[in-house]
Amino acid sequence: MAVKKLPVAKAINESLRTALEADPKVLVMGEDVGKLGGVFRVTDGLQKDFGEDRVIDTPLAESGIVGTAIGLALRGYRPVVEIQFDGFVFPAYDQIVTQLAKMHARSLGKVKVPVVIRIPYGGGIGAVEHHSESPEALFAHVAGLKVVSPSNSSDAYWMLQQAIQSDDPVIYFEPKRRYWEKGEVNTEAIPDPLHGASVVREGTDATLAAYGPMVRTCLEAAAAAAEEGKSLEVVDLRSVSPIDFDTVQASVEKTGRLIVVHEAPVFFGSGAELAARITERCFYHLEAPILRVGGFHSPYPPARVEEDYLPGLDRVLDAVDRSLAY
Repeated sequence: MAVKKLPVAKAINESLRTALEADPKVLVMGEDVGKLGGVFRVTDGLQKDFGEDRVIDTPLAESGIVGTAIGLALRGYRPVVEIQFDGFVFPAYDQIVTQLAKMHARSLGKVKVPVVIRIPYGGGIGAVEHHSESPEALFAHVAGLKVVSPSNSSDAYWMLQQAIQSDDPVIYFEPKRRYWEKGEVNTEAIPDPLHGASVVREGTDATLAAYGPMVRTCLEAAAAAAEEGKSLEVVDLRSVSPIDFDTVQASVEKTGRLIVVHEAPVFFGSGAELAARITERCFYHLEAPILRVGGFHSPYPPARVEEDYLPGLDRVLDAVDRSLAY
């Protein structure tokens, strides 16, 4: 049966399995991805079925993992690298931005580097320092990298398929607190474009734009606002670099208002780029300033207070009220 109801984590597992079956050049590699199946069990069972040469347990050395993946990609492979937690990616940052992102341009288009870097990111799981960060803006700023984040099981499956098939390097951010939420996956569907945004709820009074873990929060906010007679449109951006500005523009031209929501700190976050671009494109359609809702400009806090740090329903609805007050 083509349609299955799967948690996000299982959808990613199924997508990896499909890619490994379809192309012998696809490899999965990372810390504990094999025998353990990953700390979130996302790669569970893959090494047993495809062997240690295809699903590779690596040393605890992120720079070495990504550097090895670059070398494999130059030899014709399609490595899918797992960084165990978001905060662990920084030892590999030099390899990613200095080498991986530059190879295509450096070779005048002759060299392709089809590497996917999977990064579980964001908070909401009560983890300690370096396990709950949202560094997507750091990578979106780097030319040569594609940066995407699914919010549901169907996108988790299909966007990973598209990322693996891409000849450009893709940073694939997985919203870890949504790993266990189930949704329908049609493995025979025609997927949306990898970098296309999607209107997941229609409305008329204001637009909420989000990606990854905050899409569900925005849908919950829209449902709560509807009980008070407010009609909110929710746009799932899906891609952080490039951003589908056209879909957001069409929504804002209809509603006249935009609130951008992400877990990452508001200061210099990806929402700032979206707000600036939509202001340029929709200036005469806007009924209020574009507002941003996100984390605070501080290190991620201990688990006991992370709910105060993370943007939730109340912060989103407060921004909606402020926007509608103009």
